[in-house]
Amino acid sequence: MRLIFLGPPGAGKGTQARELAREWGVPQIATGEMLREAVAAGTALGREAKRIMETGALVPDDVMIGLIAERLRQSDAGGGFILDGFPRTIAQAEALERLLKDLDQKLDAVVFFEVAEPELVRRLTGRRLCRQCQTAFHTVSAPPRQEGVCDRCGGPLYQREDDSEATVRHRLAVYERQTSPLLDYYRRRGLLASIQGEGAIGTVRDAIRRAATEAR
Repeated sequence: MRLIFLGPPGAGKGTQARELAREWGVPQIATGEMLREAVAAGTALGREAKRIMETGALVPDDVMIGLIAERLRQSDAGGGFILDGFPRTIAQAEALERLLKDLDQKLDAVVFFEVAEPELVRRLTGRRLCRQCQTAFHTVSAPPRQEGVCDRCGGPLYQREDDSEATVRHRLAVYERQTSPLLDYYRRRGLLASIQGEGAIGTVRDAIRRAATEAR
């Protein structure tokens, strides 16, 4: 199974990708997590990525393409993958197409998560992460048992700087301007499958399974 999960920030791509990657026995390749690891390590790439992410802008194509190319050449991605957060631009999509051709692989489907903007803002501004284990909570839909404390490891919870409302709205505007053209790109190739990203997690997951099965 070779899939792309496409959708705006807060659409639920990561949550679904983690569970389905485990179910299907393929890696979840999440560019956001790859970048945050670089930020935590304090590398040159991490420092530059931190500066860019804090403004809500997208990381440059050449950086992202390099990261993905390196990851897809690893042995565990040979039998399939779920790309979560990549591509975000037409240039990235074209580079991915060339890369997969070099690897003698092809995409099965591009699953697009449709979620209304007010719901995206609610989801993103209410998100809290554990500083120690990165478990995600939400102040409304999935609060911790004790405010500010992780249920899993007891670590402190925090709001990412790019989850403030002003930055969230900017991120959504950047997404709309730069990423939405990908829908036409993949629609023309017969790969796009749209699903409703609002609703129960299990219901959304069933819709993804159906879309993936029909694509194959």
